[in-house]
Amino acid sequence: MSDSDSDASRPDRAGVITAVVALAACSGLVLYGVLSGGGEEKKKPAVPTASVTYEVTGTGTADITYQASSESGKATVVRAAALPWRKTVPVPLGRSPVVSVVLGEKGGRARCAVAVQGRHLQSATADGDFGRATCTGTLPSPPPGSSTAEGVAAG
Repeated sequence: MSDSDSDASRPDRAGVITAVVALAACSGLVLYGVLSGGGEEKKKPAVPTASVTYEVTGTGTADITYQASSESGKATVVRAAALPWRKTVPVPLGRSPVVSVVLGEKGGRARCAVAVQGRHLQSATADGDFGRATCTGTLPSPPPGSSTAEGVAAG
């Protein structure tokens, strides 16, 4: 094989190497697009919320159920919570903030209260064995087309 034969084959190798590099780069971009969702991720708009404070006063313990901001919309349950108990959480606009108290077999007395942005909405008292009380309020519906809101007051 002469020098001219090897010079003639070099451009072919260079072309093959260039094609392999280009193919690898394209494959990498396609793989990146598949793994990252192709840049067309559908983001859920944030649900506007209001700050809600739940409070249960009394002595002893009680089972407390309250509504907060959650993907599933399910209430949160705190079993045998030591009283007094207080929790401030974001609640989606359009949902009703609610807290329920159930006393145990030893009974007693407990009072629940709901406040939105510091404004008292409702209170109720549970008395006696397995006494129950529920406090609720109303939040405004989210404004049409809104995606975020902080510090919205009920009213």
